[in-house]
Amino acid sequence: MSQKPDKTVVQADERPKVRYITIDSEDAGQRVDNFLLRTLKGVPKSHLYRLLRKGEIRVNKKRIKPVYKLAIDDILRIAPIRVSEKKDAVSTGLNIVANLEKQILFEDDRLIVINKPSGMAVHGGSGLSFGLIEALRALRPDARMLELVHRLDRDTSGCLVVAKKRSALRHLHEQLRNKKVQKFYHALVKGHWPTKLTRVTEGLRKNDLKSGERVVIVDNINGKESETRFKVLERYRGATLVRAFPVTGRTHQIRVHCQVSGHAIAMDAKYGHEDFDAEMKGKGLKRLFLHAASIEFTHPLTEERLKIEAPLEPSLEKLLSKLVRE
Repeated sequence: MSQKPDKTVVQADERPKVRYITIDSEDAGQRVDNFLLRTLKGVPKSHLYRLLRKGEIRVNKKRIKPVYKLAIDDILRIAPIRVSEKKDAVSTGLNIVANLEKQILFEDDRLIVINKPSGMAVHGGSGLSFGLIEALRALRPDARMLELVHRLDRDTSGCLVVAKKRSALRHLHEQLRNKKVQKFYHALVKGHWPTKLTRVTEGLRKNDLKSGERVVIVDNINGKESETRFKVLERYRGATLVRAFPVTGRTHQIRVHCQVSGHAIAMDAKYGHEDFDAEMKGKGLKRLFLHAASIEFTHPLTEERLKIEAPLEPSLEKLLSKLVRE
């Protein structure tokens, strides 16, 4: 007598429910629309504003406008909303996402510092389904908030800070504005970098080419004031490993300041030197040799001064071992 296979019982009642959120000190002070956009990821912006207009989202049982600023102990009522899962949702099974866990240099309940891989954008867009911040959100699904404190170019690797609380984000942004954050980069540049060249202050201006590509050019009249300090770390035949400290934080600052000094960074697709790049490529280099080696800042809660270092990836170490020291 054959036995019928067991049937898996599926719960039919998966309908969305009313949500109540009590606002704490972390979320107080921000506009309700901004809070909702961050909290209800996957809900279209237009839909959220429609719900606010219709009174489907209320604070303390009252209708509110999108500009309403949340206060401590406000009770936010959100009508049932079905959050559609995106087709291109980030999977934690992807190697590139799973490997990020190994790149975390520091983590507590306030922030994460990660050694960002080269070739990974900090966020999705421009044809990319996801970037580092989306991948981190997939790895930390229970984190109420994960926001970039600063950015790194897609091809640059190294220390990147992500805030887990709004208070931490505000605290670190204030440090950045007041130049209390120190970021040191390592770059392999063309030729013999002069020991006396310790400071480059060329003004920089963004420029859009006809192709639509954005580049940064030197412009000491209309450009923004910029300063990068340099120190020679190691000399090689035909190349120099330098440490760069950007006093200001302009787009592509280190890359352009190296180029204008006659010492382009190895494998820089925008500002590089063709012959030097060909030589480094022949030695196995496949990426821009610019790495955010360390970052130093004051912890938003403990007020302790932290210095976090990110090791060079093996491919960069391997390249340096192939170069002849002078």
